[in-house]
Amino acid sequence: MKTKIYKNAKEACADITSGSSVMSGGFGLCGIAENCIDALAGLDINDLTVISNNIGNSGRGLVKILVQNKISKAFCSYVGGNPDLEKQMFEGTVQVELVPQGTFSERIRAAGLGIRAFYTPTGYGTLVAEGKEVKEFDKPCILETALHADYAIIKAQKGDKYGNLWFKETARNFSPLMAMAAKTTIVEVEELVELGDIPAEDIHLPGIFVQRIFQGSNYKNDIEFLKVEEE
Repeated sequence: MKTKIYKNAKEACADITSGSSVMSGGFGLCGIAENCIDALAGLDINDLTVISNNIGNSGRGLVKILVQNKISKAFCSYVGGNPDLEKQMFEGTVQVELVPQGTFSERIRAAGLGIRAFYTPTGYGTLVAEGKEVKEFDKPCILETALHADYAIIKAQKGDKYGNLWFKETARNFSPLMAMAAKTTIVEVEELVELGDIPAEDIHLPGIFVQRIFQGSNYKNDIEFLKVEEE
């Protein structure tokens, strides 16, 4: 069997080209694929479509490639705390489709399960519904389509050589869904372990959804708003 193990992010992300669509796991700065984002920042590419809850925050995360003008379109749920994205939105240099967070995760999940579209009442009567089919059930619902991607870049706490993953607490967020919805899933882990080190009942994502995995390094694990208890 061809190995899924890569040396580092640069090697794992080397074939991501201009015009690719990329899903990026993380909520705020929690659970983001730091090494993969740095690798993208070092590639000579542009015109990326990025699917992520938020396109970085407070100058960190995906903002690194946003300020390099590598993103032309973004699907996200939250843009607060990101003045760089706000600036580019107003300047028209990046097209942003804001998606309600529940709809966002369901569109990704639908892609992974082979569901082409679904109806939801969320967003009916708002700008979100513009141009979308409406159907009456118990209440009016709008048609939302699945969100696919060429690549997913995600981070897990532990992974083995087959790509079985274990995520730490809320750092899991959208990552397992994105892995299922992408053609190629690239995973960085804080701990690359042997097969069997992760008990079968603790596997959050089976390796069938992972194509590439590598041991990450130099993690900052930034906290957006650090609050400490006063003595």
